[in-house]
Formats: sequence, structure tokens, C-alpha cells
Amino acid sequence: MVSQTAVKRLYLMQVGSMPDYRIPIVCYLVQTDDGRNILIDSGLPPIIPEEQREFVNGQMIFEQLAMLGLQPDDINTVISTHYDFDHAGNHGAFTKANYVVQRAHHEHAPGNERYALIRPQWDQPLERIRLVDGDTELLPGLELIETSGHVPGNQSVLVRLLQTGAVLLTVDAVPFRTSFVRDLADDGSDPDAAAIRASTNKLLDLVAHEQVQLVIFGHDPEQWEGLKKLPAYYA
Repeated sequence: MVSQTAVKRLYLMQVGSMPDYRIPIVCYLVQTDDGRNILIDSGLPPIIPEEQREFVNGQMIFEQLAMLGLQPDDINTVISTHYDFDHAGNHGAFTKANYVVQRAHHEHAPGNERYALIRPQWDQPLERIRLVDGDTELLPGLELIETSGHVPGNQSVLVRLLQTGAVLLTVDAVPFRTSFVRDLADDGSDPDAAAIRASTNKLLDLVAHEQVQLVIFGHDPEQWEGLKKLPAYYA
């Protein structure tokens, strides 16, 4: 129940972009009543390789956390939605944190060249990684939602706030508002369209069942313009 939530604040941070498409690259920070700092994704790496030049760093996550008086060692947990280049590029900097990732994704990643570029960031000692299987309540007010399709073992995040109510972070399960429709037709561009459709339907059902008040899409430039960004927050 919302009244039992341990979550106090949700911060949104834009840490980079794909300027040609106006697409924001984003991370999130959840703070709890008992003082925990939980980071959701870590953005682009500091140095962007030539083959990824469509991405541009902005105010990096470390600078934005510093605006709240936080250093990397103050992060207790990093929720890794998946290991793509623009979501896990600074994981290794949070040396005091534990990482939370879907088991299916973590076990899939070593064999996929897609994640090789930043493997030193996400391939952390297993004793610091919590592998979860499917939908998981991480703590009261913070739930992980398995949303495979974009990649195997992708995950979205549901945050329950006292004032705002339930907030769904779709991340890359649904990057744009225009795709948040039931049984979206396959245009041939997605290698796993059936899984994407199933995960989208699952999130639509979640929004209806949990009376979600705010759905934040992973890379939607028009929505992002109207959202509160750090140092402002949702409570």
C-alpha cells in the first residue's frame, strides 16, 4: 500500500542525448525514508567511442549527484535495467553499491557483442550482484517489472510515492509514448516483436490495475521537456 512506502523522492536526470533525434539519455535516483540512495541506470561512459558518435554526454551523473551532496560511494544500490551502452556506462564507479539485474539478462550478456564495449562496467564481482527472476519487490514502494523484448531480461521500475502516487518508469520497454498501445503492430524493425508486444501489454495492464498516476517513457523528447528534473523531484 502507498501508506507503507519506504520511498521518499524520485529524481530524474538527463545525462546525455542523441542530438540528431532530440532523444534524451536519462537516469533516475530514488531516495528512501531510511536514507538509502538507489540509482537506476548510470548513463553513457565518459569517453564515447567513434562508432557511437551519435551519442553526446551532457551533465554527467556524478555532477548531478553532487548537486544533492552525493558522491558515488553514497549510492547503496544500482538497479540495472539492462546493459546497453547508454544505460550502464558508469556502473563501475559505484564501488560501494550492490547491483540488481534480471538473471536472464546478466547470463545472456557475456555472449552478446552488443554489451562488449562497456563490459568492464557491468561485469562486476558476483558477490555484489543480486540476480532476480521476474517481477520483484526490491523494498516497499519500489518494484522491478520484468519486460523482456528490447533485450532478454530487460526490466522496468514501479515507484510508489506518497504525494504523486505510483510512477512507472518504462525505460526501454516502451521508449516513446506513441508506442504505448495494446497489441502494437509489428513493422518488421524489432527482432523480438512478440516479446515487446507482450511486455507493453503487461505494462498497460499494470497501469490500469495499480492506478498508476505517471508513466515516464525511456527516451521520449516531448514528454521529457515537461517533466521535473533534478534538483526538482517527485515525492
